[in-house]
Amino acid sequence: MGLGQELFEWLSPILKEFGEAYPGFLPGEFFPSYFLYEYFHRPLIASIIVAIVAGFLGTFLLIRNLALIGDGLAHVSFGAIAIGLIFGGIGPLLYALVFCTVAAVLIDELQARGILEGDAAIAIFMTGMLGLGLVIMRIWGGTASGIVDGYLYGDLLLVDPKSFDIIVTICVIGYLSMLFLYHSLLSISIDPIAAKVQGLPVRAIRLYFSIITAAIVVSMVQIVGVLLVTALIVAPAATAQLIGKSFRSCVILSQIIGVITVIIGLYFSAEYDTGSGSMIALVSASIFALILIIKTMKNIIVKPN
Repeated sequence: MGLGQELFEWLSPILKEFGEAYPGFLPGEFFPSYFLYEYFHRPLIASIIVAIVAGFLGTFLLIRNLALIGDGLAHVSFGAIAIGLIFGGIGPLLYALVFCTVAAVLIDELQARGILEGDAAIAIFMTGMLGLGLVIMRIWGGTASGIVDGYLYGDLLLVDPKSFDIIVTICVIGYLSMLFLYHSLLSISIDPIAAKVQGLPVRAIRLYFSIITAAIVVSMVQIVGVLLVTALIVAPAATAQLIGKSFRSCVILSQIIGVITVIIGLYFSAEYDTGSGSMIALVSASIFALILIIKTMKNIIVKPN
């Protein structure tokens, strides 16, 4: 039994019991289905877990000026998913995991060796793999084209037991890794030269962080889609930076904002029959805009004449 299945068997009865005991807390006509029916429990649990891990990851990516790497690796995953759907074998998500890991390591190496700037390397891999995916689907796609749309824009119904187990395993390992390496990652992100002087294995930690980033991005693809991964990685972390007083508070706030974003997004996507990814992205941007407006107005009001 995998980690995902164990988590599902623990949380599923709790979700169902909550839905039946407190229907007043679950507004709408269709949203309560996420709690009442076992079929929707995996997508709901996966969405919340991904939001928590993405919030943690996003804070580190922002201070390292790597906000676009999530988007770039998501596009890399599209090409890998297309290969997996057409040629079969180990499954689309595992193809994506392999390709994204290789891409993340190469991007980090190109940047570390001064061969290419980070953004340039990301752009090359992003456009190349996206183009590969589109060409493959155009030539051999056939009936798989409809499934690809789910990966592009996010489709919670794609989260089957096997995918759920992969997502949960990746997220748990990724979260625990970032927690364990928290102080080292922070030191390297702020001042890599000073971190190296202190004796930290900067290169090894950067490499491992790149692998973690790739894996977490792959885990997000089925929830928000290839085109909208940034909505859960960057937006909650950026929103947290507007109101957080320290890096630690930003890490915590980013995770909370991510979970709120997912729940509100799932509510509206269920009630208005829209894609989960697009609605989560819209809610994420709206929360950022709202906090930005409130903070700007507050600064104007309290600013002395």
